[in-house]
Amino acid sequence: MNAERLPPSWLFPEVQAQAPRIMGGEVFIPSADGARTPCECGFLRGIIEGTLAPVVLLDRHLRCLYVNPAWSRVTGVPAAAFLGRTIGEVLPDVQAPDDVLIEVLADGRPRDVTLAGTTRVPSPVGRRLWRAVFHRLQTDGHVVGVCGIAVEISNLRQYLDDLENAHQRLALLDAAATRVGTTLDVEATCAELADFLAPSLADVAAVGIVEDTFLGTPPPAPGMLRLRKMKLSGPPELQRHLGELGGPGPHVDLPRGSAFRRCIDSGRPWLGNQASDELFHKVVLDPARVRIFRTAGVHSVLIVPLPTAGRSVGTVMLMRIGQSPPFSKDDILTAQGVAARAAVSIDSARRYSHEHTMTLELQRALLSEPDRPHPTVEVATRYLPSGRSALVGGDWYDSVALPDCRTLLVMGDVMGHGFQAAVAMSQYRSVLRTVAAAGLPVDAMLTEADRRAARIGLDRVATCLLVLLDTEAGTCTAATAGHLPPLVIRPNGSAGLMHLPAGPPLGTELGDYEMTTFACEPGSVLLLYTDGLVEQRGVDIDDSVNALTTMGLSADDSLEHLLDTCLSRLTNGMCDDDIALLAARRRPPADAEGSGPSR
Repeated sequence: MNAERLPPSWLFPEVQAQAPRIMGGEVFIPSADGARTPCECGFLRGIIEGTLAPVVLLDRHLRCLYVNPAWSRVTGVPAAAFLGRTIGEVLPDVQAPDDVLIEVLADGRPRDVTLAGTTRVPSPVGRRLWRAVFHRLQTDGHVVGVCGIAVEISNLRQYLDDLENAHQRLALLDAAATRVGTTLDVEATCAELADFLAPSLADVAAVGIVEDTFLGTPPPAPGMLRLRKMKLSGPPELQRHLGELGGPGPHVDLPRGSAFRRCIDSGRPWLGNQASDELFHKVVLDPARVRIFRTAGVHSVLIVPLPTAGRSVGTVMLMRIGQSPPFSKDDILTAQGVAARAAVSIDSARRYSHEHTMTLELQRALLSEPDRPHPTVEVATRYLPSGRSALVGGDWYDSVALPDCRTLLVMGDVMGHGFQAAVAMSQYRSVLRTVAAAGLPVDAMLTEADRRAARIGLDRVATCLLVLLDTEAGTCTAATAGHLPPLVIRPNGSAGLMHLPAGPPLGTELGDYEMTTFACEPGSVLLLYTDGLVEQRGVDIDDSVNALTTMGLSADDSLEHLLDTCLSRLTNGMCDDDIALLAARRRPPADAEGSGPSR
């Protein structure tokens, strides 16, 4: 029976007599001349039954007296099924506001309530929400019940929930941006990623990286992809169990069809919520290891790729255990967002690590064997790469033995860092060795090197210091191309800078260099260095250079000890830029006669 066709007898006896007034009796409509015309009960009832807002009338015992058609539509229950029963009896899955309704009956103050739950009508949002206001009903001073009018807000609630989830996802991504990828070290970045995801998004997180080179180990079988295990993060008791998932070795070889391989090849996440043993088998490959999941209490697994342009550099496996809920769509989106950002950092770290290794090997190869000086000159060198950067600079040093007991000391610094700077450094070094063989004065050597650098197309300028040590003449002649001045430590204990006319860096094609000649007595030590030794944040570099003269360095110390002293006092074991050092001592005649070639 439809609500609009129910006769007045559907009301309980205690309110049957008041039905006309409850449903609209004594309603007046103003006319044009100000008079009031009585409106029949059907007029107001037509409004209530025609509205889209659910309306319900309850008696003093909170039993339904009337529900309009809209109430029946949103609940999926016929109006007749409500009559004489409470809301909770008819809709057990909807939270009934009985306590609030009792307060409305007691004091007559209208109140807003939120009704939540599920009805017989399917809803795309699942749990539905209504906002309702309840008023007390009175006739002739007698309380007969309450009237409620509701508006569904499920879609609005869903929108607000989605908005809140989006905010939480963005907050998590922002946090990941500050905590993952803080270094250019691959292992550190993978550890940061795993430690961030567990417990932010999962109980346990594991990161693996695709391995392309197989140094010291046999390559994987054809068709297999090798994944190196980088970091497993989670509670210690779980790590002991789950650390055995990929086997005892540092890597695992993935066949086609496995969950990890499908994730890497497709670039899409793999989800196993409330996973069966069959699904777990696709993750661990070995059926015997499925029990590891069960022992640890893992019920859901999410694997997401670490995507970069063109390929995935690895995967992240997230696990939830015990009472943790399965992974939701929002969890998957968040995991993908964090993984995508982390993948950029990991890929950059891998490339920089590769470049750093190549550059360092090249630089060490070039610097490991400077040309041997004459027996009358003792030379010691140091190269210290930056401790806070994964990039190597273009610092270099050299010593070249020339005819007539002359030795050319070289110190240079190519602008910039990385492999290109190291390559440019090797080219400048070769150019200067070639120019030095021509027997030119040091200022002419710099001019010719500047010209040749421009001719061969070197796109990086370099500062350079040349010191020609002539042991027969007892002099040293120096010229600089924008480089810092050398330090002279004399046998009497004094130390001073060899101030030189400034010249432009090599590679600028500006040419104009000047040389200066100083006396160099036997036992004197020359110290050549790059700016990494003296540059300090917040300190004027001229003050730092002048501080070298007050360090108390002794010409009687071994050159190795002298270099170690400089590094320990000025760097504290850490430097922001690469440092190259060269110390050269003119041997006393008695020492030179009995010594062989020295570095």
